[in-house]
Amino acid sequence: MKSSMIKTGTMLAGFLLAACLSTHAEVKLPAIFSDGMVMQQQTNANLWGTATPNKKVTVTTGWNNKQYVVASDKNGAWKLAVSTPEAGGPYTLTFDDGAKKTLNNILIGELWLCSGQSNMEMPMKGFKNQPVENANMDILHSKNPQIRLFTVKRTSTFTPQNDVIGSWKEANPTSVRDFSATAYYFGRLVNEIIDVPVGLIVAAWGGSACEAWMTADWLKAFPDAKIPQSETDIKSKNRTPTVLYNGMLHPLIGMTMKGVIWYQGEDNWNRAHTYADMFTTLINGWRAEWKQGDFPFYYCQIAPYDYGIITEKGKEVINSAYLREAQSKVEHRVANSGMAVLLDAGMEKGIHPSKKRVAGERLALLALTKTYGVDGVNGESPYYKSVEIKNDTVVVSFERAGMWISGKNCFESKNFEVAGKDKIFYPAKAWIERSKMLVKSEKVPHPVAVRYGFKNYVEGDVYCDGLPLGSFRSDNW
Repeated sequence: MKSSMIKTGTMLAGFLLAACLSTHAEVKLPAIFSDGMVMQQQTNANLWGTATPNKKVTVTTGWNNKQYVVASDKNGAWKLAVSTPEAGGPYTLTFDDGAKKTLNNILIGELWLCSGQSNMEMPMKGFKNQPVENANMDILHSKNPQIRLFTVKRTSTFTPQNDVIGSWKEANPTSVRDFSATAYYFGRLVNEIIDVPVGLIVAAWGGSACEAWMTADWLKAFPDAKIPQSETDIKSKNRTPTVLYNGMLHPLIGMTMKGVIWYQGEDNWNRAHTYADMFTTLINGWRAEWKQGDFPFYYCQIAPYDYGIITEKGKEVINSAYLREAQSKVEHRVANSGMAVLLDAGMEKGIHPSKKRVAGERLALLALTKTYGVDGVNGESPYYKSVEIKNDTVVVSFERAGMWISGKNCFESKNFEVAGKDKIFYPAKAWIERSKMLVKSEKVPHPVAVRYGFKNYVEGDVYCDGLPLGSFRSDNW
């Protein structure tokens, strides 16, 4: 009996040891590498994770059964790149360091990172009392296994993290309801037009500052950005510099993707003087860390809104048109970028416009025309070029307006102002003659400057190819 008990105990101990070793040996992967994910097509796609230290890790790609071998380091970390085919699937990926781990239902297609603040985060179901236009019907028709969604859980930290919390989901009414509306409408149109699987990873936090998505090193050029020196310096989870980069972006860096869409700027509306430089630094910084070249970076210009609503009583109401102006400079500074103008899609009393399909699809138009090479359509809004003063009339010329500009309902605009040497702007009559806009006011017989839509809230009414002209000014006052 005693011998039998010893033998049984030895066998049990051996079984437990084997189980522990097996558990320890199993390859562990970041959350973004999991069942249902989308990998970027026709490239060398990065994969990384941990395994038993100093152990060989074999990765087998299900689309061609090719094996890739890498050795984990002394801490168990490993990284490699696998060659991906043309769009298709579903496939499997198998990882083996002595214990196999298989990922299933993987699609090969187009992978985009979607980031920013609340107007990127705003889900299809909307916020309380703030719906997304036509969302209920669009959610109803959203079932599409070719669109995959991943939302990064809000995480704000002092120290850069190695992983995020989230999971891949196929597009259906349940998953889409809680997913970013701007990102969903972007992905839906890209999927429809190029007919390949689309993966969307949303890393966004409402109210977040541009500074929060940057590193301390990038922010050295901006003295007003107070870099936290310890956890106690984090006074705001979404506005303190570096904290969202650390918690939500750093774990994703190196993920092979097509590009980025971005919707942010509302929190920086009162710091417009630094935004063009700061946003340019952010884009260049992300690209440098990703080591994937100048990947596409498309962003929304913030929509019009009455910022007097959130301005403390007794304080000057800052004009957000200066922030829109700063944003418009960036697409001319940064290669392979583009801006979706939303001057006709704002809400006077709501900082979260309901027209999220407009935002998402204008971002998609940029991607489809500039990245995917779709011909026959235009993805870029017309842009102010120059002015010429002819007696009492200002003649305005435009770039990116091959089909000339047009009014919303006629050949006039209600959003122009002119000023003389006194720098006082007056509402002006503005009408279209061929490719030009002519502007004049009886109160300004000798105009020297013109502005269009240069206010907190405005309803844009000048277009080309259905895309709105952004607000602009000819002066620098």
